[in-house]
Order: sequence, then C-alpha cells, then structure tokens
Amino acid sequence: MDRAERKSFNREYKNTPRPVGIYRVRNSVTGKSLVGSSTDLPGMLNRQRFQLENGLHPDRELQRDWNELGADAFEFETLDRLKPSEEPGYDPTEDLAALKDMWIEELTKSGDVLYQQSKRGA
Repeated sequence: MDRAERKSFNREYKNTPRPVGIYRVRNSVTGKSLVGSSTDLPGMLNRQRFQLENGLHPDRELQRDWNELGADAFEFETLDRLKPSEEPGYDPTEDLAALKDMWIEELTKSGDVLYQQSKRGA
C-alpha cells in the first residue's frame, strides 16, 4: 500500500461513524454481568478486555473473578445499538444513559446479577 492509499484509508476510517450503544461483559460461570455504554463499542470492548488482561479494571470484583476463572469464562458482547443520527452535533449521552438503564432494569428483572460498576455512569 503506497502513501496516498494509506492516507485515503486513514481518512475514510476516521470519517466512518463508530457504533454507539450498550455492551456487556458476562461471566459465564457465575452469570454475573458488567453492563456499560459507549460511543465506540468495538473500542470499549477492547478496552474492557485490555484492562482485565492487565489487572487494571476499575471493578475490583470483576477483576478478581477474571483472575480466578481466566479469560475463557467471560463473554464480550454488544446488547444494543443506537441508530446513527443525521442531526448535526447530536450528542448521544442522554439516549445512552436511558438505554443503559432500560437494559439494567430488564436484566435485573430476568434475574441477572450485575457487577457494581454497572450501576455507575457510562
């Protein structure tokens, strides 16, 4: 790939809207989940995995479970996505918060147990 192609590829990548929505890190052994929201779902799921692999996750209980059970005991998934808005300057923060609250309520009703970090902001 020459320099012009690389610049074009980078420009296209940067101008492509990132998927916005709700994600979950689920402990398949205990059934416990971490639910969060992000304006860049693939990036956030990579971040969650990186933090866990390096012992840096802010949810200490989740980190402890990861350390004890290993990576194979966890699933990383997208629960829901917001449709891209055509509105200039659209800020999805409020919509993400409402969608996350809805998912937490739904999962809790169905008997899922959540890690503490789920109840904090995005």
